[in-house]
Amino acid sequence: MGLFDSLRRKRRPGVTRGATRQDTTHLDEWAATRTGVEAYVEPKTNVTDTTVVLVAHDGEWTRRRIADLDAAVAFGRKRGIPVYEVSRVGYPKRMRDYMARQKRQGRG
Repeated sequence: MGLFDSLRRKRRPGVTRGATRQDTTHLDEWAATRTGVEAYVEPKTNVTDTTVVLVAHDGEWTRRRIADLDAAVAFGRKRGIPVYEVSRVGYPKRMRDYMARQKRQGRG
């Protein structure tokens, strides 16, 4: 395989990478080390698969792929985390406030 072969490879439209064990492990570890975590499921699009955004009490957040809404609900149920659909409820204000604080501090 040449150095630039991966750049030459064309992706098929609509084909994206699904959730992996690393995605789930990251979500597990992140949720276990934060308080007041809620899950916000983002629907599948032409560009990305279904994702879940975990938001902590202070607005800190992380995003990873997840299989589908049912998998997100099961993830939340297993950990006692409420699960919301972003398309219905939007993102929480504390998440936007957190991003604004990060931007002011030069981290975003």
